[in-house]
Amino acid sequence: MSRVAVVTGGASGIGLGVVHALAADGHRVAALDIQVVDGGPAELSLECDVSDRAAVDATFSKVRGELGPIGIVVTSAGIESFDAVTDVTPEKWDRILAVNLTGTFACIQAAVPDMLDAGWGRIVTISSSSAKSGAPHMTHYAASKGGVISLTKALAVELARAGITANSITPSLVDTPMSRAAEAAGTFPGVDVVAPMVPLGRAGLPADIAAACAFLCGDGGSYITGQVLGVNGGMYI
Repeated sequence: MSRVAVVTGGASGIGLGVVHALAADGHRVAALDIQVVDGGPAELSLECDVSDRAAVDATFSKVRGELGPIGIVVTSAGIESFDAVTDVTPEKWDRILAVNLTGTFACIQAAVPDMLDAGWGRIVTISSSSAKSGAPHMTHYAASKGGVISLTKALAVELARAGITANSITPSLVDTPMSRAAEAAGTFPGVDVVAPMVPLGRAGLPADIAAACAFLCGDGGSYITGQVLGVNGGMYI
């Protein structure tokens, strides 16, 4: 059955991969991002900063008005930063949490009323293996992604009897524009440097994460909720 799906961070990387996967499954997809990308498989491409609650509410209302009630939300919008713990300023801390954690909550909260009305919903959050393993120079990022996991579990418990599932995917090394930008900035060793360390011998691709997400959003995922799925090539077990 076709549903209306909202994918945040849908203009590139993992989010764009998810847009392609959900559209291929027949869903009507709205891609939200701080940059608008024309064309592609999304029926709507909308500019939205998920850390701006008023913008989130307005954007979800627009999706609802143009495509219909929202049944699927995938929260892929996120930012990262590499800073020693002594260099994490209050501003950096607040910005990372505003986008990665508070933005995730805002987008889910904006869609849940439609799911409650329908008695059906799928929520998939994109966290990170660093939330489980820890990561040097990423205290703020790991904390935000750990919060995403806890948020997802709480949602799963609260919403299960309403027919809504909530699960989190925790990627590790994925070859995305954000990874390549960190490589170019010298804050990350490099995708091709780290890839041989992955047990499966390669970096993940957005399509790898998207395939797991599409499964969780479909009928096959109807009995899976509150789970953390590591799609990471065996990098973190």
